[in-house]
Amino acid sequence: MNLSDYLLATLGVYGLPVLFGALLVGSAGVPLPASLLLVAAGSFVNQGELDLWPVLALSAAGAVLGDQVGYAVGRWGGRRLTRRLGGLVGGEQKIADAEEWLKRRGGLGVFLSRWLLTPLGPVVNLTAGASEYPWPRFLLFDVLGEALWVALYVLLGKLFSDRVQEMSDLLGDLTWAILGLVAAAVLGLILFKQLREPEPR
Repeated sequence: MNLSDYLLATLGVYGLPVLFGALLVGSAGVPLPASLLLVAAGSFVNQGELDLWPVLALSAAGAVLGDQVGYAVGRWGGRRLTRRLGGLVGGEQKIADAEEWLKRRGGLGVFLSRWLLTPLGPVVNLTAGASEYPWPRFLLFDVLGEALWVALYVLLGKLFSDRVQEMSDLLGDLTWAILGLVAAAVLGLILFKQLREPEPR
């Protein structure tokens, strides 16, 4: 039994506490199949095993609290600790890239990394804290983004309750495809700027 199967089984038995805990830990940076759990929770809502509003509220609360843990680690742990923990979420280069991205995108970057570019979420949390991004702004965009992410995935699970695994795979592939397109666009823009710069004489 793999981790996804184990979490789905415990979600079926224990319900909301498992969902809350998994989203808190996942948002703090531990790689867990959070999107799959949200889709599965939506399926349980459709089957009458869970109630919609508690699922939405506790899922969003767990995700937001996990994000605040990541932000706090970055803020009070300093850059040295952030760079060490960066190894868990993709390395120093990923931290540096996220910091540059956050500087350019600001609140929009936090918002998008909650629901559209979810693999960047833990890195953005650490980076926002380490770069002393204003906490009230971080919290605002974090809450908005996580609420959208939770509602989107739970409602998709509710609508397609008989195809939970297929929906999770499709949404995971879509996220990585969007990340690939963003990376290609950024690299293309850098290359375009390099080619347009006149050569030094």
